[in-house]
Amino acid sequence: MLKTLEEAVMAIESGTLLHISGSEALLRKLPKGRWIGGSTEYFMEEGGGVTTGERLDVRELPFEHCRFAAYGKDDISRVTADAPGNGFSILILPFDSAVHIEYAENAADYGDIFMKNIVGWVAGKNLAKSQTPIVVDGSTGTIFTDSAVALHIGVPDDKMVVLNIVNIFDVDPDAPVLTFPEDGFTARKASVDGEEVAFADYIAQNGIDTRLPIVGDYSGAGIIISVKATSDGVVSFFAPVFRGIEYRFARPIESYAGEFENRIAALSAPPGSDVVFSCNCILNYLYGELEGRDLGGFYGPVTFGEIAYQLVNQTLVYVQIL
Repeated sequence: MLKTLEEAVMAIESGTLLHISGSEALLRKLPKGRWIGGSTEYFMEEGGGVTTGERLDVRELPFEHCRFAAYGKDDISRVTADAPGNGFSILILPFDSAVHIEYAENAADYGDIFMKNIVGWVAGKNLAKSQTPIVVDGSTGTIFTDSAVALHIGVPDDKMVVLNIVNIFDVDPDAPVLTFPEDGFTARKASVDGEEVAFADYIAQNGIDTRLPIVGDYSGAGIIISVKATSDGVVSFFAPVFRGIEYRFARPIESYAGEFENRIAALSAPPGSDVVFSCNCILNYLYGELEGRDLGGFYGPVTFGEIAYQLVNQTLVYVQIL
């Protein structure tokens, strides 16, 4: 729920465990307490998407057992060892920081990464303003631009944590297979059905809509990689591509927002009070024109990358306690 600075301070001082997102300026004014947070000015709220730097999204976490932690690029791999066996961890990374890049490129190789419920997001900024992405460990009041913060939460033994995603994209089976010669967030070259091309030229010459992500085949799981920009012959991504992985562009969709609504309506376990955390991608917010549109039950920050075990893009991520 969006709150004023004064209301957020009152919530912190009540001693409630909280997850808070908001502008860099407002986060810097919050007192110490039982909370973690990150910067964004985009939110999915009851009633629809909202862009504001004047209020904070404050979400109560109804749990007793928790532990706060911070990680730099050299020890972020410890997050899986620190994560509870029965519970989940909310991890927040500052956009374009060394720890963000480390996690994006290597999290899939961390021990037990797919055995622990690691969820979270990449903190960002208002795209129209000059701001610095930050994350905050509210338990100490420490603000980071180059480290991640985590809240490790244990749940009762009779409860089960379910980490899910809503991804509106399907791979286009008729699209050519793409491979890349190097791992990373950028690419100059790619192989298209085995033929090496300048990737930016290939996109331009074929009129490819870069609002559509590429989808990687990770042992049968489709992982979304969003195109950030093309400039000076370089294609940049919001998550890294990897050598040895085959990619295809996603199938075009008729209605971005409508497809979200259809996917949510088709969920086998519709959201309700059991959703304790959710976040949605800034690209979904912009391309789907979600400002003022209520997605029903999935409320929280709009983010610059989502974490569902590893880093994902153009995805809604949520956690249920069943």
